[in-house]
Amino acid sequence: MGEEIKKSKKSLLDVASKVVDTEKKTSTKKTTTAKVASKTVAKTSEEKDTTAKTTKVAAKTNTKATTKTASKTVAAAKVEKVETKPVAKAKSKATPKATVEVAKDVSNAAAKAKSKVTSKVENSSVTYDEDSIIHLEGLEHIRLRPGMYIGSLGDGSNENDGIYILLKEGIDNAIDEFTHGHGNRIDIEIKDGRVKIRDYGRGIPLGKLEDCVSNVNTGAKYNNSVFKQSIGMNGVGIKATNALSSYFRAASVRDGKMAVVEFERGEKKSSNVGNAKSGVKNGTYLEFVPDTQLFGKYQFNMEMVEKRLWNYAYLNPGLLIHCNDKDYISENGLQDLLTHEMGESNKSLYPMYTYQGENLQFVMTHTSSLDKVVYSFVNGQSTEDGGTHVTSFLDGFTKGINDYFKKDYDEKDVTGGILVALKIGLDNPMFTSQTKNKLGNVEVRGPIIKETQFAIDDWLRHNPDIAGALEDKIIRNQKARAEINNVTEKQVREAAKTVSLKIPKLKDCRYHLQDGKKGEDSMIFITEGDSATGPMVSSRNVETQAIFSLRGKPENMYGRKKTALFDNEELKNLTFSLGVQKDIESLRYNKIIIATDADNDGFHIRNLVMTYLLLFFEELVLTGHVYILETPLFRVRNKTKTVYCYSEESRDREIKNLGSGVEVTRFKGLGEISPHEFGQFIHPRKEGESEDVGIHLTPVTIQHLKNIPEVLSFYMGKNTPERRDFIVHHLAEEIDV
Repeated sequence: MGEEIKKSKKSLLDVASKVVDTEKKTSTKKTTTAKVASKTVAKTSEEKDTTAKTTKVAAKTNTKATTKTASKTVAAAKVEKVETKPVAKAKSKATPKATVEVAKDVSNAAAKAKSKVTSKVENSSVTYDEDSIIHLEGLEHIRLRPGMYIGSLGDGSNENDGIYILLKEGIDNAIDEFTHGHGNRIDIEIKDGRVKIRDYGRGIPLGKLEDCVSNVNTGAKYNNSVFKQSIGMNGVGIKATNALSSYFRAASVRDGKMAVVEFERGEKKSSNVGNAKSGVKNGTYLEFVPDTQLFGKYQFNMEMVEKRLWNYAYLNPGLLIHCNDKDYISENGLQDLLTHEMGESNKSLYPMYTYQGENLQFVMTHTSSLDKVVYSFVNGQSTEDGGTHVTSFLDGFTKGINDYFKKDYDEKDVTGGILVALKIGLDNPMFTSQTKNKLGNVEVRGPIIKETQFAIDDWLRHNPDIAGALEDKIIRNQKARAEINNVTEKQVREAAKTVSLKIPKLKDCRYHLQDGKKGEDSMIFITEGDSATGPMVSSRNVETQAIFSLRGKPENMYGRKKTALFDNEELKNLTFSLGVQKDIESLRYNKIIIATDADNDGFHIRNLVMTYLLLFFEELVLTGHVYILETPLFRVRNKTKTVYCYSEESRDREIKNLGSGVEVTRFKGLGEISPHEFGQFIHPRKEGESEDVGIHLTPVTIQHLKNIPEVLSFYMGKNTPERRDFIVHHLAEEIDV
C-alpha cells in the first residue's frame, strides 16, 4: 500500500478500528480523527463550594485595589479547576503565576468574612451590589474563559484543539504580511511543545510591539488602508496565544532596530529596544509554549499541522513555508489542492476549470461520485462548516448550468460529484463563531451568485466538449438518483408502516434540527445495549437529547447497496431515527454522537457505525455532524472529594493527590456509571464553564478524502493476508509493551 494509505490508517479509521487493541490501549492511546481523548473531568461539590466562596470574598472587598486583586483570585480559582486535567499540577499549585499574585489584604479579608460568605452561599441569598462587580485586568479574561477565544482546549488529538488555534494565530499574521507584498518566506519550528515562527515582512512597529501582543482589541487590522482582507482576528488572536502560553516572546526588526518583549501566562516579564545585529532582515519573530496548566499534557500532531501548512501554501502560491526541515510551496494554488485530494487516480471527468476574479476564486471539476465536496476559504481562513459563500456558489453554479443548457436541472443533480476549492476575500468577514469555521455574511450572496453564474456560462460557451461531458454527468446523476429513489421509495413506504407510530429503541427528544434555534442543540446518542441506555435515559435533557439503542453489533455494510439498509431491521430504524431515509437534508439532529463502551467490543461497534455513515451518508461526516462521546474511565474518590479520570495517567496522579483512603473504580462500560453521575457527562457545556465541565465530544474528521475507499476496503472488506499481517503485527506491539 502507498504511504498515503498507511497514514490514513492512523487517521480515519483509528476512530473505530482498534478491534484488536488491549484494554490498556483502549484507555490510554488516542486516535487522530475520532478518539477518546485523555482528559480528566471533574466538577465536584467541594470545588463548586470553594469557587463560590472565593468569588464572594472577592466581591466583598471594597477598595479599588482589592477589587482588582479579587478578580485575580477568581481567575486563579477557575484555573484550579482546569488543572485537574492531565499533567496539571497538584492542588498546592492551584494559583498559577500567570494569573496573578493575590494580595495579603484579600487573604485577610477572606479569613474574616469566611463564615458570613459561607452562610450566604448555602442560603442562596448573596447580596448583589456595587461590590459584586469585578473588573478583569489585561489578559485575565482570556485565561478565565479560553473557550470564548479558541474554542476547545484539548490535548492536540483533534485538529480543532486549542493548541492549533494558537499556532494558527501566529502564522496568520505572517501570511497577512505576504499577501500584502512583504516577505515570501516563513520559518516555523515545532519541537517539544515549543513553537517558533519567523516572517520576513515589515515587522510590527517597535513602539507598539507590546500593545499588539498584549492589549486586546489593539492592532493595525482595524485599518483597512494597511491590511485588507486579513486573516487575523482583528485585535484578539495573538493576545490569546500570549495569555494561554506559559512562555511567550515576541520580537520585531525594522531597519536595523529591534524590540523584544517576554511574557509568562500573560504577565509581562521583560522588554527591550535596541539595535539589531548587522544583516538581520526585517520581520517578526514569535515563540511560545502552550500552558500545560490549561491544556494538560498536549502534543502537536504533525500530520494535522502539515494539513494546515499545505492549505496555507495552496492559498498563497509562491510563498515558501519551511517547517521542521520540510518545505511547503505551491505553484498552482487551489488546483494543487484538488490534485492532491484526488490522488494519483485523478478520476476527474474533465480538465479542472480555474476562475480568478477580484474577490472570488475557485477551481472545480466533477468526479464519478454522487457526493459534492467543497473546500472553502475566506481570506485564507479554512471554513470547514461552509457558510453563505458556499451556498451562494452552489446556487450560482446551478443557475449558470441551467442558463447555458436552457434546462431546469435540480441542484442535487448539477452538483452531484462536484469537487471544488473556493476562496473569497472580504474586508469585514463575520463568522458564526470565534474559531471562524463558518461564514455568516449575508450581503455576499447576491454578488457571488451573479459572478459564479456568469463565469460558468462563459466557460461552457468557450468549451463545448466540456459542456457535453458535464451534461452527461448531470443526466447520469438524474438516473442514479431516480433509481435509488424509485427503489427506496417503495422500501421507505413499506418500512414507514412499521415505524410510523414509534421507532423501536428510539427515545426521542422534543426539539429537532427543523425547529429553528431550539433545535440547534439537538443531538442523538447511538448507544450499545440497554445497560448503556438506562443511565442516559434517566439523566438526559428530554428537550434536545435523543437516544437510539443498538441491540448489539450492527451488520457490516461494506460492499452492500444502500437499498440493503431497509432489509436490515436495526439499520432501517436508525436511518428513520436520523430522518435521512430519503435525503440527508432532512437530518433531524444537529449532532450524531456515537457512545460505546471503552473496550474492544465498543470500538468494534464504533467501527461498524462509522462504516454505515461513511458508505451511505458520507456528507454527514464531511459537514461535521458526527462525534464520539468521551466518558471517564476511572472514578477516584476519598471521603471528601471525587474526581473522574479519562486516562491511567490522570488516575495515578489523582490517587497521589487525594492521599490515603482512596477508592478507585474502573468503568468498563457505560452501564456501570450511575444515572446521577452520567448526567454531568452528557450535559452541554454552557458559555463560561471550564473545559473540565459537561459533555466531552470529539468531532469525527477526515484528513484526506481520497483514502476513504481504500481504508474502508482494508479494514471492513474481505479478510486479506495483508490485513491479517497488519493485525498480528500491531497486536504483537501491544503485547511487547
